[in-house]
Amino acid sequence: MSYYIVANIKIEDPDEYATYQDGFLEVFEQFKGEVVLVADDPVVVEGDWPYTRVVVLRFPTQDEALAWYSSDGYQAIMKHRVNASTAAIVSAEGFDTP
Repeated sequence: MSYYIVANIKIEDPDEYATYQDGFLEVFEQFKGEVVLVADDPVVVEGDWPYTRVVVLRFPTQDEALAWYSSDGYQAIMKHRVNASTAAIVSAEGFDTP
């Protein structure tokens, strides 16, 4: 069963965030993840949406997802995302249909 990380991000400093983006794929590709979607223009169907971007990442297991997130490489670039944005990030196991 797949494991997902979903990030709702409000980018406040595009230049600093670009530094994060510049290093993201190099680190991410070292793990068994897949970028499912990155959208800067999601359609709000219901509720308030204070974010400017949504990102969905898929991993084969929770261990792989957490290994990526806690890796030295990701932690080194994450500071740029934290400095440039406000985010709400969750992780969850996927749903397999019977």
